[in-house]
Amino acid sequence: MSNTGIGFVGAGWMGATLMKRLADRSDTRVVALHQRSRDKAEEVLKGLGLSPDFYTPNYEDLLSNPEVDAVFVCSTNEAHGPQSIAALEAGKHVFCEKPSATRFPDFVREIELEKANPGLITMVDYLMNFDTLENHIRDMAARGDFGSITQIQVNYRHPINIAGDKVWKLAADRMGDAIGMGIIHSLSVMVNIMAAQGAKPVRVYANSSSVHARPFEIPAIWNLHIEFSNGGTGLCFGNVDQANGYDAYHNIHGTDGGLIFDSYLDRPQKIRFWSNKVTNGKWIYPLDPERAKRDGTESYLWPETTTTPDSGDVVHHQTGACTDHFMDCVNSGTQSFLSFVNSAPVAELGWAAQMSAAWKKPIDLPLDYAAAGEFFASAG
Repeated sequence: MSNTGIGFVGAGWMGATLMKRLADRSDTRVVALHQRSRDKAEEVLKGLGLSPDFYTPNYEDLLSNPEVDAVFVCSTNEAHGPQSIAALEAGKHVFCEKPSATRFPDFVREIELEKANPGLITMVDYLMNFDTLENHIRDMAARGDFGSITQIQVNYRHPINIAGDKVWKLAADRMGDAIGMGIIHSLSVMVNIMAAQGAKPVRVYANSSSVHARPFEIPAIWNLHIEFSNGGTGLCFGNVDQANGYDAYHNIHGTDGGLIFDSYLDRPQKIRFWSNKVTNGKWIYPLDPERAKRDGTESYLWPETTTTPDSGDVVHHQTGACTDHFMDCVNSGTQSFLSFVNSAPVAELGWAAQMSAAWKKPIDLPLDYAAAGEFFASAG
């Protein structure tokens, strides 16, 4: 689809950045912005060289606008589900910030609507998947550089910003849960790395903690143990409250190789990997040219442009790559690997983890939607 009309919802930290990426493209045009604050909306539109007349006070008017082909949902968490559902029902493509929904029935409805409307493209913005490091790891996993992955750990520990107008993240009815708020980024990365080897999550056991440094209304700390169909095991330490910076630590171990990424280390030491197939079992530091020159491993160096997920600042995130991916999908009519349906196993991990923590037992996957529906209905 050429010159796609975009209706935007939410012009906050992430929304304004994504809108700029779209405004810079030649095949898209922002034609409407729905935002709680008119002043904020007009400020963002002006900063992008767009008309303040694009401000739309009513979401229903944005959806009824015939110039809007696709809707970017970048509102606060509790609105993601209802607004995405309304957009799909109005016949619009949907790009939805994570989480896809904070209520289980909304999550189920999104999947139903995508299946019922195969011509509509959807995507949940599990942004970490677009980092260069993650692309490398998925390629390595698919090639068999690690052999069969037997153990994988991907953390998400980041004290999310609750200052000023972001204080809403403390409230349970607006945030939803800490997994959907941020930890789900690491779960998405883990699931897609294992998917590159044909493995799927089959069981999860989780517990949580409310030992908080800040007054969150929900548990901000989660620990997930995940079993995969190939016999591998995944581990995620998640924490949206306490951390010294941004911790997206990866530790991958397989029958023929492994990789470690430590976001806290200086760039040359951040990544190291070994592979019987590729490096003859030797540890390689692909971001350290000096060490590579000394060790004679320069052929294993990754490009200087390689990015790594080690910042909570959205300016440093791969927002350009994610918008490019969504628009490529829209233009080609090809569903995203992060569509509501295709990324459902990631969201299911989050729902199942809550059930596991409450029932203190493992939950089988794929998730039993009827049992989950009953659980979340009773939990309120």
